[in-house]
Formats: sequence, structure tokens, C-alpha cells
Amino acid sequence: MTISAAMSISVAGMQTQSQRLNTAANNIANASTPGYDVDTAGEMIDVMTAEQGFAANAAVFETGADMWDLLLTIKRD
Repeated sequence: MTISAAMSISVAGMQTQSQRLNTAANNIANASTPGYDVDTAGEMIDVMTAEQGFAANAAVFETGADMWDLLLTIKRD
């Protein structure tokens, strides 16, 4: 796997986790709507899981960026 592929995958992961967080937030916001059945505890678990997933993907992206910087430094020398 190349560095750019790992970074692209991590960006896709961050986008997926952002969508997951958005869905959970909408469900929580609509919890008091009559006739709207929401498992608030389950949605909060989704929020926490999305947060952890986003952080993990961000760490992968940052590591890839650091590797690119290192490779550019080596190439210049």
C-alpha cells in the first residue's frame, strides 16, 4: 500500500465517521418528536464510536503526512 492510498483511505474513513455522527445527532435532536422512536443511549454510543473512529483515521492521515515530509526531506538532501 502506498502512502497516498493510506491517506485517501483515512480521508474516506473520516468522511464516513462524520456522516455517522451527523445521523446520530439528527436522531438525538428528534428524540422528543411525537411518534419518533429513538434509542438515545444507542445513539450516544454511536456518537462516541464515531468520535473514536474519526480520531483513529486522523492519526493515520497525520502519520502519512509526516512520512511524506520525511521522504521529501530525504530527497532534497
